[in-house]
Amino acid sequence: MKNFVATLVAWGPPGLLLLAALDSAGIPIPAAVDALLMLLAANSPSTAYLAAALATLGSIAGSMFLFFLARKGGEKYLEKHTISERGRNLRQWFQHYGLLTVFISAISPIPLPMKLFVVSAGALGVPPQAFFLTILAARLPRYFTLAYLGSQLGHGAGAYLKSHAWNIGGILLVLFAVLFGCVKVMDYRRARLSPTA
Repeated sequence: MKNFVATLVAWGPPGLLLLAALDSAGIPIPAAVDALLMLLAANSPSTAYLAAALATLGSIAGSMFLFFLARKGGEKYLEKHTISERGRNLRQWFQHYGLLTVFISAISPIPLPMKLFVVSAGALGVPPQAFFLTILAARLPRYFTLAYLGSQLGHGAGAYLKSHAWNIGGILLVLFAVLFGCVKVMDYRRARLSPTA
């Protein structure tokens, strides 16, 4: 696997496209996409945003592949991987919070269990358009921010992220709370306007 990743690094932005697709399709390559994106941005600031766009495209492609794969047999996968208490908790999180779980795990540079949330979205019947827009809305700011940091801070971008991990976590929690509140307000308004309410 190390040799394969090294080959993708040598390919530059096109390698990042493939790496992002594989990572989002469920092949575990922890933090490799973020690290490669910042490395490419540091080495060639002029192509930083091209690399971010390709990472976004690859991630969307891989996520949609896993999403549609989960449409066929995803329930069996969920049953198998939600036997443990942690797995059950993650599934309950998705059932309770829906696509917010996908959005937060996709936008966060801190590793979160996105794969199970993507499979849950596919298996539990989330509309493909809503899923696509959620991934797009999360990956664009994440990858373009990482590309910016790489182009501005050079090879110190990774250390900068590590030293601000708690700040990033706090921002994500606030973001989740705000989005969750908006969803609840919209649900409440829909319920009040519903003829059967």
